[in-house]
Amino acid sequence: MKTLYITRHAKSSWEENVEDHQRPLNTKGKLDIVLVSNYVATNFKKPDLIKTSDANRALTTALQFKKAFQIPDESFKIENSMYDFSGERVLRAIEKTSGDIDILMVFGHNYGLTQLVNKLGSKFIDNLPTCGFVQIDFDTDNWNNLAKGKTQAMVFPKHLR
Repeated sequence: MKTLYITRHAKSSWEENVEDHQRPLNTKGKLDIVLVSNYVATNFKKPDLIKTSDANRALTTALQFKKAFQIPDESFKIENSMYDFSGERVLRAIEKTSGDIDILMVFGHNYGLTQLVNKLGSKFIDNLPTCGFVQIDFDTDNWNNLAKGKTQAMVFPKHLR
């Protein structure tokens, strides 16, 4: 069995005049990543590997989860291909994951991640909110050509406030 954790970056700031790739988190986003990452690290199994977008807001979010789960550096991959808004490049990055990885955690962006959660999971989500976390389990031994999995859990910041 393979388990996929999909997490959207925390809420970003639009106050600074920077290109999209460099946008930082706002105050609410910084608070949400601590809240959600600590809850998830306490209540879910530790991922074998984290793959994250290299965009500032996604990377900052992923680094907080890395810290909460105590993930070693060699199990943390920053990939430009995860900077994707359709979900297709993220899906390809998931499918390229080694078969010895049982629990994979990915960090990225909407609308791609909402599309991916709905394509791969068994429960429809209208919108994966910022800092939203979803667990999907798959009855397979590899990450290639994933069939529909079973959505096992959803943790959104509003569930924890």
